[in-house]
Amino acid sequence: MATAQYLTQAATALTERGHEVTVVASRRAYDELNRVFPAQEEWRGVRIFRVWSTRFGKVAKWRRATDFASFLFSCSLRLAWLPRSDVVVALTSPPLISFIGAALTRLRGSRFVYWVMDFNPDEAIAAGWLRRDSFAARGLELCSRFSLRHATRIVVLDRFMRDLVLTKGIAAEKVAVIPPWSHDDTVRFDAPGRERFRQQHGLSGKFVVMYSGNHSPCHPLDTVLAAAERLAADPRFMFVFVGGGSEFRKIEQRVAGRRESGNVLCLPYQPLAELSASLSAADLHVVVMGNQFVGTIHPCKIYNVLSVGAPVLYVGPQPSHVSEVLNGLEAEVCAHVKHGEVETCVAEIRRLANQPASRGSENQRKMATAFSQRNWLPRLVAEIEGCRWS
Repeated sequence: MATAQYLTQAATALTERGHEVTVVASRRAYDELNRVFPAQEEWRGVRIFRVWSTRFGKVAKWRRATDFASFLFSCSLRLAWLPRSDVVVALTSPPLISFIGAALTRLRGSRFVYWVMDFNPDEAIAAGWLRRDSFAARGLELCSRFSLRHATRIVVLDRFMRDLVLTKGIAAEKVAVIPPWSHDDTVRFDAPGRERFRQQHGLSGKFVVMYSGNHSPCHPLDTVLAAAERLAADPRFMFVFVGGGSEFRKIEQRVAGRRESGNVLCLPYQPLAELSASLSAADLHVVVMGNQFVGTIHPCKIYNVLSVGAPVLYVGPQPSHVSEVLNGLEAEVCAHVKHGEVETCVAEIRRLANQPASRGSENQRKMATAFSQRNWLPRLVAEIEGCRWS
């Protein structure tokens, strides 16, 4: 899960600067419910406590809610037994974990950093999972505002998320915009890995259109899937969906047994050590954002795409953070289409496929450097350290 990877990098960076870091997490793997991690360990100087939770999965809302509730209960018990920390950092997954962090620090007199990776209940309301006037939505909104008010520092991922936070009555000087970064230490263009991955999965000689990452209702892929169906008769193209999540299983079901979907390949999440190879295997990367989710989510996959120097097809609204990034790139390496514009999507895929093969335009390299880990991780560490003395 991307949020866990970013938290891992932040935690290890803090330990390298001499801080004592403790992390409380779930024992269950994000997308492999039967995989269980040790209850306690020390890794690269970080103390890790993992707590029990149910494992009903994501196939129904009640199952997911039960898993969240059981984790929050176990997490609260574990936190109650830990000694007081100078600074507590809470993310936004699962929902309400930030409320627990805010309440804990208020009781113990610690500093609280609220690292907003996605924004609920606004995201859930935008997705139609909650009615704005429902009891659950009102309760979650109260918890969200409590977390925001009692945070010493709020870290958001882009200016659209900052603007949404400010509508909650939060002072602008409390909010820092720090985008998630590319995984500089593990992700780069890997020519041998590209060929190995393409041969392994029967992609040699194909123009590979790839969506890699979490498959969520927040990232609707209907336009891309419809484009794949329109291009099924063209043997040049292969559409590869890599990852997991509730929508990933729907894609598998949609393409299973359909002759016109023979140009679609579904693969599970790739190990971090193989991420460069899998991302480098694509000739065109797809980044998707639902129209109603600007400010509530942030498609961080754009940064690793920039790192491997691949062309980008963005399906989503404008303006958004992704559209602003693409505004800095040449038309030869990017395209933007709206949801539902299937014919335009097909035309743009064909256009980009007909461009001379190249990796990493000058502007892509500049953009990749601008969003690199070495630029942004130290700034996040500085925000956390600054809270200790504020």
